[in-house]
Amino acid sequence: MKVKVISRSADEFTRERSNDLQRVSRNYDPNLRPQEKAVEYVRALNAAKLDKVFARPFIGAMDGHIDAISCMAKNPSHLKGLFSGSMDGDIRLWDIASRKTICQYSGHQGAVRGLTVSTDGRILVSCGTDCTVRLWKVPLSSGIESSDSSDTSDKSIASYVWKNAFWGVDHQWEGNIFATAGAQVDIWDHNRSQPITSFEWGNDTVISVRFNPGEPNILATSGSDRSITIYDLRTSSPARKLIMRTKTNSIAWNPMEPMNFTAANENCNCYSFDARKLEEAKCVHKDHVSAVMDIDYSPTGREFVTGSYDRTVRIFQYNGGHSREIYHTKRMQRVFCVKFSGDASYVISGSDDTNLRLWKANASEQLGVILPRERKKHEYMEAVKNRYKHLPEVKRILRHRHLPRPIYKAGLLRRTMADAEKRKEDRRRAHSAPGSMPRKSIRKNRIIQEIE
Repeated sequence: MKVKVISRSADEFTRERSNDLQRVSRNYDPNLRPQEKAVEYVRALNAAKLDKVFARPFIGAMDGHIDAISCMAKNPSHLKGLFSGSMDGDIRLWDIASRKTICQYSGHQGAVRGLTVSTDGRILVSCGTDCTVRLWKVPLSSGIESSDSSDTSDKSIASYVWKNAFWGVDHQWEGNIFATAGAQVDIWDHNRSQPITSFEWGNDTVISVRFNPGEPNILATSGSDRSITIYDLRTSSPARKLIMRTKTNSIAWNPMEPMNFTAANENCNCYSFDARKLEEAKCVHKDHVSAVMDIDYSPTGREFVTGSYDRTVRIFQYNGGHSREIYHTKRMQRVFCVKFSGDASYVISGSDDTNLRLWKANASEQLGVILPRERKKHEYMEAVKNRYKHLPEVKRILRHRHLPRPIYKAGLLRRTMADAEKRKEDRRRAHSAPGSMPRKSIRKNRIIQEIE
């Protein structure tokens, strides 16, 4: 005869310290918990509601500029360092933690249109409408932490004058090479006062330039002729060119998938492309109601942030058609530049009202030191929300975002116009010869042609 004995080990229920919680043994057999799914659903519902209650994305504003913010750059070697340039020629280095100016660079006579920092974080490159490229020395991280004065100013270590105004600049991920955008694409070296090579395809102005993070010799540009062009420094000639129906204001490469990039377009949408297959967009990201001015990827490569002329900042999943978050304030004007912080925890926006604003990348994230028990609680609530996010009530709460009245009305108007355009096209197709008007997907209908 078998005898079942309940055995208990003293190690299983003895507390290691007097402050520890009493250990409790749980039996996770579903037959003993018939209401487990119902309880979890209520927890998911409450977690979704609490996310809305604690959603406080805005952290603070950084003021000091006296004109609109036109560009920003992150310091790759220092997490708290951020550079900003304004339309009056002023460049500032900010400490994000204290939200104060650390260093001020003055020298440009016109608007600063481009900022970039070398990979080692020691050289800042700026360019502007005064036809000059300037190189500045960046203070060391120890100097940033110890400096309390906001009046410190540095002189440029090099200044190069060229024939045309500049609209953008970007530094190669490895090496001493950087590229400027203007009447043409110029490739510069730190130690040369003239471009080492230039690229030109057409006669229109190039407005943005970005180096590929995975292949240092590949760069992408966008131009005022509605084109997106990919160049290869090894061949000294343009590689491919894509012409769209509307102009692209900015480009950002995905740092985790360097073959993919996303373009911020004038028609209120962003388009993600595979550089190897430009005839079709991989994904169309909608929701803005005015031109998208700037875009920047998170270091994780899973999401990106956009700033728009409609005075809002939105965060998109890299493969999502609609935004995950929308940030706005009453005082924030047209957003010209946006950046993710180096740890993907914060978003910085620069707008027409001379202020930089600091936002949380996750609106309901708890700031400060989080205890292990709190972290486990947050992880459990996130897992429960993900498990039940397809159910109608949880989905409705998670998707809801409060919009300013002008944005809401503009969105309604855009949907009405899109519906009217679709009805018009359906009527044309119904009264045309069969096959004479083939349907084009939304990922293709904004592309005119690809040139190689």
